[in-house]
Amino acid sequence: MNLEQLRGFVEIAEIGHFTRAAENLHLAQPSLSRQISTLEQELGSELFHRARGNISLTAAGEVLLPRARRMLADAEAVRSEMAELAGLQRGRVRLGAPPTLCISLVAEVMSAFHAAHPRVELQLTEAGTHPLVEDLAAGALDMALITASEGLPVAGAALVRTPLLTEELVVVSSAAQPPVADGESIGLHDLARLPLVFLAESYSLRAATDAAFRAAGLSPTPVVEGAEMDAVLRFVERGLGVAVVPAMVLLDRPSLRSMRLGDRRLTRTVSLAHRSDVNLTRAATAMRASILATADDFAARSSGTTSLTS
Repeated sequence: MNLEQLRGFVEIAEIGHFTRAAENLHLAQPSLSRQISTLEQELGSELFHRARGNISLTAAGEVLLPRARRMLADAEAVRSEMAELAGLQRGRVRLGAPPTLCISLVAEVMSAFHAAHPRVELQLTEAGTHPLVEDLAAGALDMALITASEGLPVAGAALVRTPLLTEELVVVSSAAQPPVADGESIGLHDLARLPLVFLAESYSLRAATDAAFRAAGLSPTPVVEGAEMDAVLRFVERGLGVAVVPAMVLLDRPSLRSMRLGDRRLTRTVSLAHRSDVNLTRAATAMRASILATADDFAARSSGTTSLTS
């Protein structure tokens, strides 16, 4: 019995088809069939009922399946540990981040990390802060960038949280059009009278903006509502309206002009989080260092952003 035979057996059991399983494993179908026949001979039992168009497990196959999965998982764990000892020649990092950070900070982090460790697999989950915290708790992520807007803290007592930077929320408009107000700032009352492009309600930034308008007794009417961050920026670039967004998204976007909120400064804190009961792998530790360095660089380059790591 060997791992290739077990891997083939599990693939067939999960898919229920020899040919498709062989394609997934990048094997010729006769080769996979020989592997399974050899495995059945070694175990002294048939593992599959073979009928035209239908493959199902025998009683022996049902017994073997959970054990085969466990053996393959143990083998993968050994490979990961050996890769760690080899000094990041291989490995995997599962990172989560909100969409607003994926188009700014995370893009540069991924680029820098991949250049330094090209053989480490990178998996990115793009979601809001609360789903990311749930994924961390479930062990589906190694670490996540999470945000908390002013007055909207994020719970997570079982997490280690490292604050990276504080970011101001600013009003953006198209640089191809005249400024929406005189000076370098605009008040909420004046902002509420402008055509506004609102983020989807799933964004914590939207909740913070709505709360600020409610506190001022204002009920602005959006020209567009429910868009994702990239769409919001594109709508603003084309002059459809203005929007309240994090300062960092303005980096390398000369087609946008920003103004500060004059009478109600809104901020959010970006933190790096991971589970307190799980030690980071070497690959994840290297990713953490890359995130800290990149966040520092962003704070230095972005007006309205302050580093919390120094």
